[in-house]
Formats: sequence, structure tokens, C-alpha cells
Amino acid sequence: MKVYLDNNATTRIDEKVLEAMLPYLKEDYANPSSMYDPARISAKAIEHAREQVADFLGTKDASQILFTSCATESANTAIKGVAEKYGSASKNHIITTSVEHPCVLSVYESLEKKGYKTSYIGVNENGELNIDSLLSKITPETLLLSVMNANNETGAIYPVYEIAKEAKKINKDIKVFIDGVQAAGKIPIELENSEIDYFSISGHKFHAPKGVGALYVKKGNLFEPYMLGGHQENSLRAGTQNTPYIVGLGVAAQLAKEGLTYEATEVKRLRDKLEQGILSGLKNARLNSKSKERVPNTTNIGFEYIEGELILLYLNDLGIYASSGSACTSGSLDPSHVLRAQKVPFTSLHGSIRFSLSKFTKEDEVDYAIKNTIEVIKKLAKISPYQEELKKLGL
Repeated sequence: MKVYLDNNATTRIDEKVLEAMLPYLKEDYANPSSMYDPARISAKAIEHAREQVADFLGTKDASQILFTSCATESANTAIKGVAEKYGSASKNHIITTSVEHPCVLSVYESLEKKGYKTSYIGVNENGELNIDSLLSKITPETLLLSVMNANNETGAIYPVYEIAKEAKKINKDIKVFIDGVQAAGKIPIELENSEIDYFSISGHKFHAPKGVGALYVKKGNLFEPYMLGGHQENSLRAGTQNTPYIVGLGVAAQLAKEGLTYEATEVKRLRDKLEQGILSGLKNARLNSKSKERVPNTTNIGFEYIEGELILLYLNDLGIYASSGSACTSGSLDPSHVLRAQKVPFTSLHGSIRFSLSKFTKEDEVDYAIKNTIEVIKKLAKISPYQEELKKLGL
């Protein structure tokens, strides 16, 4: 049996999405920027997808949706674009969290080298943000506030609408960027009446193909374009528009919005079953995903005194595919910056595994994963160098 439990890294493309894309790869392939009739077919399809994504993000104005190649491009576009447009010697302060995705943290590290000052807000042992601490950092110099909607490793949901609202009360000129990648398709998104200025998503996280994403830019907000060279996307993102992938993103967005109830009930039920099955079957398993609010598909479990890389290799041999954290840092031997910020004990920090489900996850796959994960951990416990510690835990 093959059990894919790494849906926070990427998802399987939905058949309905693929079906919608095919005509624009075969018959209706014209460049949407051209003037003739076939091109108008492509252009019309793009605008329909823009409306679908706008509806998905809970906004009525589709002109606020900018298509990109991925969430990394969206984040770079928003953050660098805002810094270049609004930043100055007297307005060069940024506030973010210590648990952001690498595609966001790396941009702030780059800006710091250019003289920008960044405040990093931590989380408690449950992975929850200290909102009062975050708001207290806002000053007249603060240019940008950046908080992810949901954490990619633990699934913790952060109250971004409340944060944005309160932040604007303190500094009305502050810009608010939200990394919405792990929230999209899992929980409702309502940007219409929010104080959020920029919001990024990536199609391959909710069953669209890799290579397409979007950036919501609230009307009245500007940024210096990241991609130059043409008039596409209202001259804000140059480059020939990727019609079939944009169409796929639109259909995936529509399907994801329609499937939110299923995510909140059935996907959550299977996630909870997987989580409780593993935790109850192993005395050295501890839950890292402890936030009161979290997305319904994600759990992160630490296995004390067991090496995470070994766990993944053994699970892989059994056809169970999970991860130790963000796919963007999978080549690193360093422990997760998210779990370190959460102060996960050293005893399980290196042995923490993220399991993330999707609408395609089946009951028998969860049963298979529970049974074999327990067996793998017990097998690895026998060869662990921490025998005395494991014996105290009853293994």
C-alpha cells in the first residue's frame, strides 16, 4: 500500500482541475495578450479564473488578484515590493514571527543586509503567538507586519484578521502581508472587509498544479513590481500568462471552497484518528501540534530518543510518505526552527514527524499508517543509543 501523508509539501492534482486545463494546452493555446479571436478565448479564461480565486479568498473585486508562479514569488513580490515602494531611512522596521516559512524569513534576512530592522515574535509551547508582544513592537517606523495564517509544520492557526485590525489602530500606515499558503483550502478565507493588504497562496497546496500561485493586493496598495518586461497583470507582473495553469488554479480554488466542510469534518476525523492511534500506541510519542486552533489536516508528533531521518526512511520502505518539516529545508540536518521556537524538548526535537492529510486520504490508509508507524518506532527503539531512557518510558 502507498500512503501519501505529506500534503503540506504538495498535493495530488484533482482530476477535474487537469480536465479543465487540457484544452488550454492543446486547442486554446494562444497567447492571451494577442489581439485575435483565439487569444481572446485564453484571456477570457484567465479573467474567469481570477474571479474564482477572488471568490475563494472572500473578496468581490477580482482586479485585486495577481497571478504568479508560486507562493515564493508572491511573498518576494509583496515584501520586497512594499519595502522598495514605502521604505525609507525613517520607515525601515519590519515585524514578523520566528515560525514563518523559509520563503518569507529569507526575504527578511536579505532586507536586514540592506539596513532594515526586523523584530521576530516568538510562540509559546503550544505554538501560539503572543499577540500583545507583537502589537507592542509597532512604532511609527514600522513599515510592514508579516504573519502566516497557518503554520506549515504544526498546523497552528494565527488570528491574522484580529492582528491586522489592531495593528492599523496603532499605525494606520503599516502594511500587512499574510502568508496564506497553508490556510488556503483548509479553512475559510475572508479578505473583503479585513485590514489585510497582501495575501499569498500557492496552487499545488490545494490540488492545482505546481508552478502557479496568486497574490491578493488590496485596492489602494502599491508595490514596486518584482517581474519587469511587459504589461501583463496590469503591469505588475511581467511575463506571458500561464493560461492552463491559471485555469487550473481557478478550478482548484472553486473546488476547495466547496470542500471546506469536508475538510473540517472528514479530513479532521481521519487526522485525529491517525494522531490518537499513534499517541496511544507509543509511550515515547508526544504531540507537537498543541495549538487550540489548527488546520484540520495537520499533526506533528515527536518520538523521543529516535532519529527522525531514520523514521522517514523506514516509513518510506513501507510506502508511507511523511516529512520532518518544510520541504524547503529538507536538505538541512538542523532541527526545525518552528519546533525550536516552540521549545520542543531536545529528546524529541530531532525525532519529530509531520503528517498532513488531504481530501484523497482514505480510512484504510490511516489504519495502515498507524499500525506501521508504531511498529517502526518500536523497532528503532531497540537500536537507539538511548536504551536507559527508553526503558524508563516502558519501551
